[in-house]
Amino acid sequence: MSPEAVKEQGAEAKPKAEKQTNCLSCNKPIKKLKRYYRDGKFYCGKKCWRAFIAKSKTEAKEEKKA
Repeated sequence: MSPEAVKEQGAEAKPKAEKQTNCLSCNKPIKKLKRYYRDGKFYCGKKCWRAFIAKSKTEAKEEKKA
């Protein structure tokens, strides 16, 4: 195999990471000056982060019941 073929194979194997542009809770666009970073994810504020945590806890409880 040629070195060029190896480079192409490596490039195809790794998908490009997408940049997070919207809040996970309310889906608003996140501005660079006002963003809240927790657990590897961005939110538009502390209130949205808490809402996302509360929502995920209730979903986890519902999955346990089912």
